[in-house]
Amino acid sequence: MEFVGLADRHDLTARHLCYGDQRRLEIARALASEPGLILLDEPAAGMNPRETEALMVLIGRIRDQGITPFLIEHNMKMVMKISDRIFVLDHGVKIAEGTAQEIQGNTKVIEAYLGKTGDGGQRSGDGEKR
Repeated sequence: MEFVGLADRHDLTARHLCYGDQRRLEIARALASEPGLILLDEPAAGMNPRETEALMVLIGRIRDQGITPFLIEHNMKMVMKISDRIFVLDHGVKIAEGTAQEIQGNTKVIEAYLGKTGDGGQRSGDGEKR
């Protein structure tokens, strides 16, 4: 509980924690088994910017402990800040792999997530045409 920043709330039940703290509690439960890899499926979903920043710090601390965090995440600012290696999927197909800098300049990623001139529609942040 101390590692994830919840030591001062150890006497509360999970339902009495705020949403961000509930997510950190879920991570603490996963860490209790001392994994070598932790899978985080959209860990920042529903979090406010302050909670997301705290989560990014926690993920960095997890990595510093020698545990590999594997994220599936749509918050691109978060992904770009904390990831060593990024894989980009478009409709389940890998279209790119690399560092944040390589991904940001990848034309396939830009086309898939921002659209290209003359493609008949704009795409939302999830790659879907609108």
